[in-house]
Amino acid sequence: MSMGNFLYEKVLPLLEYVPYALLIGVCVALLITLIYALVRTAQKKPVARGVRESLWGYFFIFPWVVGICIFFLSGVANSLLYSFYNLKLDNGLQLIPLTAEDANGAQVYAPLANYISVFNKELNYPLTLANFAVSLILQLPVIIAFSLIIALMLNGRIRGRGFFRTIFFLPVIIATGPVMSQLTAQGVSSVPMVSQNVITSVLTGLPEFIATPISDLFSQLILILWNSGIQILIFLAGLQKVPTAMYEAAKIDGASAWETFWKITLPSLRSMILLNSIYTVVTLATNSTNPIIDLIYNATYAVTKGYSYAAAMTWMYTVVVAILLLITFLIVREKKEKKSNDVWRRDVEANKRGMQSKKVQKMLERGKAA
Repeated sequence: MSMGNFLYEKVLPLLEYVPYALLIGVCVALLITLIYALVRTAQKKPVARGVRESLWGYFFIFPWVVGICIFFLSGVANSLLYSFYNLKLDNGLQLIPLTAEDANGAQVYAPLANYISVFNKELNYPLTLANFAVSLILQLPVIIAFSLIIALMLNGRIRGRGFFRTIFFLPVIIATGPVMSQLTAQGVSSVPMVSQNVITSVLTGLPEFIATPISDLFSQLILILWNSGIQILIFLAGLQKVPTAMYEAAKIDGASAWETFWKITLPSLRSMILLNSIYTVVTLATNSTNPIIDLIYNATYAVTKGYSYAAAMTWMYTVVVAILLLITFLIVREKKEKKSNDVWRRDVEANKRGMQSKKVQKMLERGKAA
């Protein structure tokens, strides 16, 4: 049996059962945890706190897991399955295996034919993916920095904080797909004082996949900043959890506002920065103004391409987004500081000296008492 036959007959048909296997696994884990808790309760033995928390956690996320497995992951698995076939909807749903000619002219199974066709037919698709990656790298720091600055301002003691929070969050509600398209068509997305011709002339010497995202960054700067409403609220929630005693202690020690920001505020918001970064990447990747979304949508209903072809394009795009998410996570994640051997040795020696001094003090106190 050839590799193509093995994939079509053995491996690919199993993809549609993956979501249900995950659902069964969660149900089994919940059932085992429940049985364990009931047995411990029947034996009048205390149930570990971690087990109780896990049980309640499984209980509350179980409806979400059922919905995500049945309605979301099943569609994702079917999309991956369709990308290896030629999907026809003439007489119901038909999955036709993809074939190609080998060196001898014989027809052989070619599961990756749709992916190869994307590179052969969509000559601008790799360049569009590169433009998206570069534009995301440029837009992400702008959105995170702007959101953090506005959150710091709104967290201060100013009048009308609720009003300003509403103003910054309002674009998230009204800036839907049709509204964004109309605003972009009317030129509202760009800064009036910034000339697009000047930016284009400055970026003339750069490669196209770098110059185009930079130019788009200035041409859509207003829309980019409009995507900061959720991030501002998340940063506000994180700022309100920072203990005020830390700021008071830093102020007593003579720390300036700049030092307080870098030593207290920013480290306390590290997890929020990671959350906002992941959220921003996903939002920009699924935005209605993303040109890759338009390419995939047009390929879905094209006569010469179809759903399977568009599914292959989607999975290629998903891999690029997953790589960007992984890079973002590795850069922004909280890193545990590891002490070097020298520092560790100094700490051990200091502890020993402290213990010895305590023993000497105890011996002197005993001698005085005697």
